[in-house]
Amino acid sequence: MRTGPPILVFLIGPAAVGKMTVGAALAARTGLKLFHNHQTIDLVLPYFTFGSPPFDRLVTQFRRRIFEEIAESDLPGLIFTYVWAFDQPADEADVERYASVFLERGGSVHYVELQASQRIRLERNATPYRLERKPFKRDIEASRRNLISMDESHQLDSRGRFADRKDWLRIDNSELSPEEAAEMVIAHFGLPTVSPRVVI
Repeated sequence: MRTGPPILVFLIGPAAVGKMTVGAALAARTGLKLFHNHQTIDLVLPYFTFGSPPFDRLVTQFRRRIFEEIAESDLPGLIFTYVWAFDQPADEADVERYASVFLERGGSVHYVELQASQRIRLERNATPYRLERKPFKRDIEASRRNLISMDESHQLDSRGRFADRKDWLRIDNSELSPEEAAEMVIAHFGLPTVSPRVVI
């Protein structure tokens, strides 16, 4: 149950950097609900091609409605994973729209940018947990090509643009466990916790 204003944590970073696994560890410690981006993507993909107008409309609408319901509920808040292409103004606009749902209700929004090398992310791309939770990633070769293509086509690193913002935390999680990264987020933003710290 909520004891204060709703909290939104944006977990941002390139494909297979570990957003979902860090999000799961953070959810276990804070009681915030994890909403990873593929929950809406994989819902719509069987019907409409990725990036098509109906695909984009449905994904956006589903996400916004879930944000609204959680922000207005007794739940403490939400952890949302997002691949932000910093060279795309539309992505920044989406992030601002999602954040506004919580800010307009007196909530707080915290941004966590995860980064790791492409080599490490290609290894993580085929982990059992990722494949279990993201059915459309089970074609490993296609998923690998998509990861490399995204890296080549877009700027998936903020490059220090938000370094002076108090609501922004950048973590290189190349050598960190999800639990260690989650603890860094909790400590940096002073997030409330509901379970004991896991000793690694």
